[in-house]
Amino acid sequence: MDLFADLSAEEMHAMDMMAPARMFRRGELVYSQSQPVTALFILKSGRIRVFRVAEDGKALTMAILEPGAVFGEMMLVGQRMYDNYAESIEDSVICRLGLKDVERYLISDPRIAIRISRLLGEQVARLEERLTDLALRPLSARVASTLINLDASAPGGRFGQSRAIRLTHEQIAGLLGATREATSKALADFAAQGIIRQGRGRITIQNPAALRSAAASSRP
Repeated sequence: MDLFADLSAEEMHAMDMMAPARMFRRGELVYSQSQPVTALFILKSGRIRVFRVAEDGKALTMAILEPGAVFGEMMLVGQRMYDNYAESIEDSVICRLGLKDVERYLISDPRIAIRISRLLGEQVARLEERLTDLALRPLSARVASTLINLDASAPGGRFGQSRAIRLTHEQIAGLLGATREATSKALADFAAQGIIRQGRGRITIQNPAALRSAAASSRP
């Protein structure tokens, strides 16, 4: 993980002993409004969906987190849950740090503290961009922009294969604040143009330049 890139093998071992990992099965909640926790989580493997439920029951996905992500409730580092839920969308391994652990092992080490600040700043920037998209841009441009961002954070393919976005249409719709039907139509249009290729729960970008053009064409 980039967060601990400067640590020695001995320091990494101490960190591992201090914060043993726990497995969360697919569909299991890491935290929720009914089960809030004051802790900082580090995602070692798998993927986590952070979402919020509106008064009408509609779920809006705030983020899809990949390995290396830091999330949770920890005012000490400016990290808030804001009444969110966190759900494992595939089997995931997560470390949980309490307040004392964060003070002792993270904040006190300038190497890690700087990286935490950068990670949180990047999260805020991505959220601000998404809010702008939701308010000002049409769905097709938002879909294109979202696919570009998801592809950038997706793990590389094995044996030279292209990387793939491993999300369902419903999960992508949750990120966009749109209906699954409208999202599926936009994705089908891109597939018909040869810009993306769709499989079962997988999307591969075939023409990145055309997708970037679609993402930028309707900017205000």
